Amino acid sequence: MKKIIFTDKAPAPIGPYNQAVLMGNTLYTSGQIALNPITMELVLDDIKTETKQVMENMKAVLQAADMTFENVVKTTIFIMDMADFTNINTVYASYFDEKTAPARETVQVAGLPKGVNVEISMIAIK
Repeated sequence: MKKIIFTDKAPAPIGPYNQAVLMGNTLYTSGQIALNPITMELVLDDIKTETKQVMENMKAVLQAADMTFENVVKTTIFIMDMADFTNINTVYASYFDEKTAPARETVQVAGLPKGVNVEISMIAIK
Protein backbone atom coordinates (compact mmCIF):
# COMPACT_ATOMS: atom_id res chain seq x y z
CA MET A 1 0.00 0.00 0.00
CA LYS A 2 1.24 3.49 -0.88
CA LYS A 3 2.19 5.69 2.08
CA ILE A 4 2.87 9.40 1.69
CA ILE A 5 5.96 10.63 3.55
CA PHE A 6 6.01 14.19 4.85
CA THR A 7 8.22 16.05 7.28
CA ASP A 8 8.34 19.71 8.22
CA LYS A 9 12.13 19.31 8.47
CA ALA A 10 12.30 19.42 4.66
CA PRO A 11 10.71 21.97 2.35
CA ALA A 12 7.00 21.57 1.72
CA PRO A 13 6.20 20.65 -1.88
CA ILE A 14 5.78 23.62 -4.21
CA GLY A 15 3.47 21.78 -6.59
CA PRO A 16 1.16 18.78 -6.91
CA TYR A 17 3.55 16.16 -5.50
CA ASN A 18 4.78 14.76 -2.18
CA GLN A 19 8.22 14.76 -0.61
CA ALA A 20 8.32 10.98 -0.92
CA VAL A 21 6.18 7.91 -1.41
CA LEU A 22 6.81 4.63 0.40
CA MET A 23 5.59 1.56 -1.46
CA GLY A 24 6.28 -1.61 0.46
CA ASN A 25 9.92 -1.33 1.50
CA THR A 26 10.88 1.07 -1.29
CA LEU A 27 11.01 4.84 -0.88
CA TYR A 28 10.80 7.09 -3.92
CA THR A 29 11.74 10.68 -3.15
CA SER A 30 10.89 13.77 -5.11
CA GLY A 31 13.80 15.93 -6.11
CA GLN A 32 15.08 18.23 -3.41
CA ILE A 33 16.46 21.68 -4.06
CA ALA A 34 18.20 24.09 -1.68
CA LEU A 35 15.14 25.50 0.04
CA ASN A 36 15.52 26.18 3.74
CA PRO A 37 12.56 24.25 5.25
CA ILE A 38 11.93 26.88 7.93
CA THR A 39 12.04 30.04 5.84
CA MET A 40 11.34 28.49 2.41
CA GLU A 41 14.12 30.78 1.14
CA LEU A 42 16.71 29.47 -1.30
CA VAL A 43 20.22 28.80 0.01
CA LEU A 44 22.40 29.76 -2.95
CA ASP A 45 25.54 31.20 -1.30
CA ASP A 46 27.83 28.91 -3.33
CA ILE A 47 27.48 25.48 -4.94
CA LYS A 48 28.84 23.57 -1.93
CA THR A 49 26.45 25.32 0.48
CA GLU A 50 23.59 24.77 -1.96
CA THR A 51 24.40 21.06 -2.29
CA LYS A 52 24.68 20.67 1.49
CA GLN A 53 21.17 22.14 1.90
CA VAL A 54 19.85 19.72 -0.72
CA MET A 55 21.45 16.76 1.07
CA GLU A 56 20.18 17.92 4.49
CA ASN A 57 16.67 18.17 3.03
CA MET A 58 17.02 14.67 1.64
CA LYS A 59 18.33 13.43 5.00
CA ALA A 60 15.17 14.77 6.66
CA VAL A 61 12.93 13.01 4.13
CA LEU A 62 14.81 9.74 4.61
CA GLN A 63 14.53 10.07 8.41
CA ALA A 64 10.78 10.67 8.10
CA ALA A 65 10.59 7.24 6.46
CA ASP A 66 12.83 5.70 9.17
CA MET A 67 15.75 5.41 6.75
CA THR A 68 19.25 6.81 6.34
CA PHE A 69 21.63 7.33 3.45
CA GLU A 70 22.70 3.70 3.97
CA ASN A 71 19.28 2.67 2.61
CA VAL A 72 19.75 4.62 -0.63
CA VAL A 73 20.25 2.41 -3.69
CA LYS A 74 19.89 4.96 -6.52
CA THR A 75 20.29 8.70 -6.90
CA THR A 76 19.83 11.14 -9.73
CA ILE A 77 21.63 14.47 -9.71
CA PHE A 78 20.48 17.22 -12.04
CA ILE A 79 22.92 20.11 -12.43
CA MET A 80 22.88 23.30 -14.43
CA ASP A 81 26.61 23.46 -15.12
CA MET A 82 28.92 20.44 -15.37
CA ALA A 83 31.73 22.74 -14.18
CA ASP A 84 30.10 22.45 -10.70
CA PHE A 85 30.34 18.64 -10.73
CA THR A 86 33.50 18.37 -8.60
CA ASN A 87 32.17 20.62 -5.83
CA ILE A 88 28.75 18.95 -5.86
CA ASN A 89 30.38 15.51 -5.78
CA THR A 90 32.60 16.47 -2.83
CA VAL A 91 29.59 17.41 -0.69
CA TYR A 92 27.48 14.48 -1.96
CA ALA A 93 30.29 12.00 -1.19
CA SER A 94 30.45 13.15 2.44
CA TYR A 95 26.99 11.62 3.02
CA PHE A 96 27.89 8.13 1.77
CA ASP A 97 30.42 5.39 2.45
CA GLU A 98 32.23 5.04 -0.87
CA LYS A 99 32.27 1.22 -0.62
CA THR A 100 28.47 1.04 -0.33
CA ALA A 101 27.48 4.18 -2.23
CA PRO A 102 24.34 3.94 -4.38
CA ALA A 103 24.13 3.74 -8.14
CA ARG A 104 23.89 7.22 -9.64
CA GLU A 105 23.62 9.32 -12.72
CA THR A 106 24.43 12.99 -13.04
CA VAL A 107 22.75 14.95 -15.80
CA GLN A 108 23.32 18.51 -16.96
CA VAL A 109 19.99 20.19 -17.66
CA ALA A 110 18.82 23.42 -19.29
CA GLY A 111 16.86 24.58 -16.24
CA LEU A 112 15.75 23.65 -12.73
CA PRO A 113 12.92 24.88 -10.48
CA LYS A 114 13.36 28.36 -9.01
CA GLY A 115 16.62 28.81 -10.94
CA VAL A 116 18.66 26.56 -8.63
CA ASN A 117 21.91 24.92 -9.67
CA VAL A 118 21.36 21.38 -8.36
CA GLU A 119 18.46 19.01 -7.64
CA ILE A 120 18.79 15.48 -6.25
CA SER A 121 16.30 12.62 -6.01
CA MET A 122 16.75 9.16 -4.46
CA ILE A 123 15.35 5.67 -4.22
CA ALA A 124 15.91 3.85 -0.91
CA ILE A 125 15.00 0.37 0.35
CA LYS A 126 14.56 -0.82 3.93
